[in-house]
Amino acid sequence: MPKRRTRTDPAAAPCPCGSPKVYGGCCARLHRGSAVASTAEELMRSRYSAFATGEAGYLLRTWHPRTRPQHLDLDPGLEWLGLEIVGSTGGSPFHQEGTVSFRAVYRDGQEEGELRENSRFLRADGAWTYVDALA
Repeated sequence: MPKRRTRTDPAAAPCPCGSPKVYGGCCARLHRGSAVASTAEELMRSRYSAFATGEAGYLLRTWHPRTRPQHLDLDPGLEWLGLEIVGSTGGSPFHQEGTVSFRAVYRDGQEEGELRENSRFLRADGAWTYVDALA
């Protein structure tokens, strides 16, 4: 008799952001709108997870209105493999702005690459938003 594959619940899988929590108890709460990021780093991690899980709507909602694109097409062939936070400034629950430097590893087909960015975040209507990448 052939073995039946069991479908893994994505909410029970490890969170793509690298936290020790499962996705359902970490970034999925932000993606669903049942929680908001309390720090710039938490927003950055949730945005990385949104790229990894295909949550384009969340990415647009958490983009600062001044720099938000009209639409966002995610590349379904891109696989995000890991996130490393390199450093940050500001961005606490008591700040209005902050930066988060990170390194994200991805696979595009058979080729691996990395994205390094120093992202800038501002509060808009009290919520953390992604503004842009600093040069």
